[in-house]
Amino acid sequence: MSRRTRRSFTPEFWARTVELIESSGRLILDIFRELDLTASAVRRWVAQAEVDRGRKDGVTRPERGEIERLRRESRILREEREILKKAAAFFASGTR
Repeated sequence: MSRRTRRSFTPEFWARTVELIESSGRLILDIFRELDLTASAVRRWVAQAEVDRGRKDGVTRPERGEIERLRRESRILREEREILKKAAAFFASGTR
């Protein structure tokens, strides 16, 4: 069985798919086949929608974006700190 190429979807498509699943009363299996999606992706989208609405515990999409931003910022700050440590050591050794 060959692997599918990874596709990306807009938040609007994601939201419309979840809305279709919840409002149509049809089986998720029928909907994901009709839209040519994987079952695991559609189930993740539905589960994430439940978290975003506060019906389930977990990290919401806005919180996830904030976490990613903070991780990036933290990585940059660590790199800058290392550069400053090396610069301080360099200049301290030159004063002797």
